[in-house]
Amino acid sequence: MSDTPVIPAPSRPAPAVADRRGAVVVVCLLVAVLSFAGVVVLWRVFVETLAGQQVENAALQGALYGQTQLWRVAERVLDVVSVSAIAAVLLGAMLIAALRRRWSLAIQVAVLMIGANLTTRVLKNWVFYRPELGVEASYGNTLPSGHTTAAASISAALLLVVPPRVRPWAAVLGAGYTTATGVSTLIGQWHRPSDVVAAVLVVLAWTAIACALVALTPARPSTATGALRLASDPPPTPATMRAVLAGLVIVGVGAGASAVVALSHTWDNRDDLEARAEQVTAYLGGAAGALMASCLAFAVMLVLRQAAASRLPRG
Repeated sequence: MSDTPVIPAPSRPAPAVADRRGAVVVVCLLVAVLSFAGVVVLWRVFVETLAGQQVENAALQGALYGQTQLWRVAERVLDVVSVSAIAAVLLGAMLIAALRRRWSLAIQVAVLMIGANLTTRVLKNWVFYRPELGVEASYGNTLPSGHTTAAASISAALLLVVPPRVRPWAAVLGAGYTTATGVSTLIGQWHRPSDVVAAVLVVLAWTAIACALVALTPARPSTATGALRLASDPPPTPATMRAVLAGLVIVGVGAGASAVVALSHTWDNRDDLEARAEQVTAYLGGAAGALMASCLAFAVMLVLRQAAASRLPRG
């Protein structure tokens, strides 16, 4: 008998797992396309039309009521967002990915943060424009919001790199921080509601692209050592995932319904937008829209991130 060791044939991807990975990529890309389409729709409805500009100007004027007290908090929230903060979080997120030996994930985080913030800058300064329709003194196009994009991309990057068990709570914190930043820009009259929602959609699009890259990256080898490392990263319990997703969706849908009712009322009463009640209604509707966008976007991000993690190991 020969003493030559038998080398096992290289394993082939299981068809079911390979098909699931392809489906995840398709869903991620579809989410990205729909998100970018949503940004265009927001611009066409609320920036290009007279009615849209009137409704958002009412929301802008409504922010004046109670602004003195609210701005004390909002200013602190907005001071956190800066170019240096984005750079620090980017480096920190890439460091976390490196410490977890997820080298490709570090690159995907860079794609997400650089892509989202660069896209917002390009869209706001060179693609979209704000026509002069006589609604108010214009200071140029402000859609999407740069501050909200920065806050949402920071939160999404952390959602990508934290260990699996922490992801649901990272999504909750991300939704909360993004909402706080978006509403703070409304309080300070820095941005209109559509600017905030568009920024969240830009980040959702790039997060979906990053998740597609994650799904296309083979997992670590399923060796004995690899199995020990995998065991140190247990997934969140199904009960936790269901509770967090249900909470984000319920809050998001509730806020969305409130935003639709408030902004529809303002839209239907555009002849009376000088009234305080109409302005406050529009303002509260815009804030509810920011909450809706943040909660639902991070719910989708969490689902995509979990799905992208279910991929076939190498070898």
